[in-house]
Amino acid sequence: MTKFCLRVTCASTRGIVSAISSFLAENGCNITDSAQFDDSHTGRFFMRVSFRSEEGRTLEELQPGFGPVAGRFDMDAEFFDESAKRKVILMVSRFGHCLNDLLYRWRIGALPIDIVAVISNHMDYQKTVVNHDIPFYCIRVTKDNKTEAEAAQMRIVRETGAELIVLARYMQVLSDDMCREMSGRIINIHHSFLPSFKGANPYKQAYERGVKLIGATSHYVTADLDEGPIIEQDIVRITHAQSSEDYVALGRDVEASVLARAIHAHIHGRVFLNGDKTVVFPASPGSYASERMG
Repeated sequence: MTKFCLRVTCASTRGIVSAISSFLAENGCNITDSAQFDDSHTGRFFMRVSFRSEEGRTLEELQPGFGPVAGRFDMDAEFFDESAKRKVILMVSRFGHCLNDLLYRWRIGALPIDIVAVISNHMDYQKTVVNHDIPFYCIRVTKDNKTEAEAAQMRIVRETGAELIVLARYMQVLSDDMCREMSGRIINIHHSFLPSFKGANPYKQAYERGVKLIGATSHYVTADLDEGPIIEQDIVRITHAQSSEDYVALGRDVEASVLARAIHAHIHGRVFLNGDKTVVFPASPGSYASERMG
């Protein structure tokens, strides 16, 4: 039996859960996992339901039938097949730790995605990518050709049918137009220091200030640089005995881990946009033993 998922967002009101569960039961479906959240501050309701069709119903049959329920509650509703792999494009510049980590997780099946292309503004990782039988595109970006470069990137997105772009340490700022067109479908990763250091060589700055925590934040990309809705975060503790090289190595590890977990949550439909924030439902126990990958 194929495992399906239903994602729902709407204004909070009575009867939503009952209506959804009744619809699924009436259509021969058995709920295997369910998570919901009622945001009292925004008045929005979020729900994710995993279910199996025990009578052989397909999504093409279920989706139209759900229309009256969605209309009654003015829902944004999405059905998808949990076994179908999402098409993803990775973008990278010259720091390869996140790219290599994602390629490894993809190769061993820990990250169930279909990597349809890797785009870079440098040639550093061409051989690595091609050796994985993945198309590699080098699109140089300068201040004079940024519009043309992004147009070329978006052509690849459309031609491959990519549903998600992952900035695996891609060190170019995306335009407002690209951010708007791919809203909720671009994930980025960046370091997080307490306190924060920007500009050149942030790890060296952190070392010189004796930072005790290094973290990473993965978020959706918006026109506001590094200020999009946060999906996943983590930290690692530093001691006075560690070198600036240790800071870099530990920072790379936590960045790679956080990015992989953010992607995993997104492709399984566990992330909901909620204004400038996100609602992220945890994976159900036993559904993915290694979900905290790293």
